[in-house]
Amino acid sequence: MNIVLLSGGSGKRLWPLSNDIRSKQFIKIFKNADGSYESMVQRVYRQIRKVDAEATVTIATSKTQVSAIHNQLGEEVGISVEPCRRDTFPAIALATAYLVDVQGVSPEESVVVCPVDPFVENDYFEALKKLSAQADKGEANLVLMGIEPTYPSEKYGYIIPDSSEETASVSTFREKPTAEVAAEYIRQGALWNGGVFAYKLKYVLNKAHELIDFRDYQDLFEKYDTLTKISFDYAVVEKEDQIQVMRFAGQWKDLGTWNTLTEAMEESSVGEAMMNENCKNVHVINELNVPILAMGLHDVVISASPEGILVSDKEQSSYIKPFVDEIDQQIMFAEKSWGSFRVLDVEDESLTIKVTLNAGHSMNYHSHQNRDEVWVVTSGNGRTIVDGMEQPVKAGDVVTMQAGCRHTIIAGSELKLVEVQLGKEISVHDKQKYVLE
Repeated sequence: MNIVLLSGGSGKRLWPLSNDIRSKQFIKIFKNADGSYESMVQRVYRQIRKVDAEATVTIATSKTQVSAIHNQLGEEVGISVEPCRRDTFPAIALATAYLVDVQGVSPEESVVVCPVDPFVENDYFEALKKLSAQADKGEANLVLMGIEPTYPSEKYGYIIPDSSEETASVSTFREKPTAEVAAEYIRQGALWNGGVFAYKLKYVLNKAHELIDFRDYQDLFEKYDTLTKISFDYAVVEKEDQIQVMRFAGQWKDLGTWNTLTEAMEESSVGEAMMNENCKNVHVINELNVPILAMGLHDVVISASPEGILVSDKEQSSYIKPFVDEIDQQIMFAEKSWGSFRVLDVEDESLTIKVTLNAGHSMNYHSHQNRDEVWVVTSGNGRTIVDGMEQPVKAGDVVTMQAGCRHTIIAGSELKLVEVQLGKEISVHDKQKYVLE
């Protein structure tokens, strides 16, 4: 099975755990049997591999998420990088060209496209295999997954099939309705549109060539920022006559708010938290190294991270986006391909960061024009290269770099350090990368 996972969005409805580069799919809240935690993207990727170990998995995402994907899934997963955001049709067209021109997949093969973050069980991925097999038959140009609705939701669009068969032609689509109208759709046999569909690669490639002047993947990538923003539904689905829908009656949840996310949590708290016996339906997610104590609360979510602290009634938590839009601060935590960093302190002329490098990984070889840096190694071992001079480092060592100095650190074991940036103009844009010879 070829599968493209659409990974986008900034996830502001799950602030403060999500930000512009750490979307909701990277938040680790699902507990494994060994006591560790995994994120939505890790959970979905693990489920795909369990159902189809040979699946070709490609993640279509923005360049700001590439490091987090490599950090959580490793270097082997395929990534179709969108140079900028241009909505779902350009993203899917680029991923389709990536599969054919970069991964070498035959245009005659089918691919399944779905969101990266549904909360589902393994039967969902078994259904995706059936969806791909149905697309292989060529009876329709698009085969959609229609989810059997469990209540009249106002959050989803609806697919109305022309029969009650497991696989049927699509009669029409309906936009997100009111609950009353949704109930009427359901009485007519309508299904939720979860944004999951399959097609032969050549079909979307041909559609892309009709709407965009490009030669191949590389050409499309280079002119991506000139493309018109347009959704896949509007560009393709609504104009296609040969569409089928396959029913899916298993568990399917969109964990897009704190209310729905906490419903899927197996335990009431993640991180250091205490609640007294008078708390009811309270969830705490704490990424800070300080305890949270909740007493006598009902139907509340508490979430704390370096980005901020949220204390909210669960129903009200779905309305936080306009308030989060008013918050203007730098990124306080991020996962990178080499590890992670967390901002500890911000002053006018200094910035202090805790850096964790995974064993065998390194920072880019780089310099800064407008700031000095000091590294204090707190655990682990490795080696630094400063202006071409290499030396080993271990816990307790201090390394100083002046502005303009080229430097990197390479972790032998997991290595943690505190980085202090000093200067009047500290900026993430003040970075020049070099090839390490």
